[in-house]
Amino acid sequence: MTTWVLLRGLTRDRRHWGAFLPAFAARVAPTPVIAIDFPGNGERHRQASLPTIAATTDFVRAELARLHVSEPVSVLAMSMGAMVTADWAQRYPQDIERALLVNTSLRPFSRMDQRLRPAAWPLLLRMLIGAADAQRAEQTILQLTSNRTASATLVDDWIAWRHSHPVSTANALRQLGAAMRYAAPRQAPPVPIRLLNGAGDRLVDPACSQQLAQAWGCELRVHPSAGHDLPLDDPAWVIEQALEFSARR
Repeated sequence: MTTWVLLRGLTRDRRHWGAFLPAFAARVAPTPVIAIDFPGNGERHRQASLPTIAATTDFVRAELARLHVSEPVSVLAMSMGAMVTADWAQRYPQDIERALLVNTSLRPFSRMDQRLRPAAWPLLLRMLIGAADAQRAEQTILQLTSNRTASATLVDDWIAWRHSHPVSTANALRQLGAAMRYAAPRQAPPVPIRLLNGAGDRLVDPACSQQLAQAWGCELRVHPSAGHDLPLDDPAWVIEQALEFSARR
């Protein structure tokens, strides 16, 4: 029985999967589901973030070994987590049975202004250097990443998590630098890969997923209206995509 490994993006942790995580675990049961926090985020916020995507990949593999997960895993990853998965699948394809990558953007397939829309640059910079208060920062993140009407408590939860497990400016910049420097292989890793993309993504140009799908010759499934945080905007759709992908042999 394969284990599902879930990886989030820049400065976010397992709590940011929100209601998606228990819903996903319930649908794939009895398959185990493990959501891992990268160093610098969540329960590991006191640790220094790693300087490269490759080092983060090695951390994930070591964590799975610590948890005694030895069989090939299925991976669901978004944004920076998808970069880690791409590196993982390239260097250690025997570890991965399948990979589902959500709204990722990779060099050398996409330009900088596609990988992060220019309108978001000053907003994200202010948040990364701590110039925005928690309320404004989390509200801005929600506006950039989601196209749905959020619950009344969502931003309050994010603010509470920011205060209880703060990501330092240094760690945020380390993660951003690792993501900006990473270059994916030009040829697809020898692992079954499906890309999921929200056509309404305001943070990353949806063209990034299209360009990657063309370069790697892998499947691309497009949600017609969701934003960058696809598991937040339409968790049921993401779960169905994962189940359908898992059923393929």
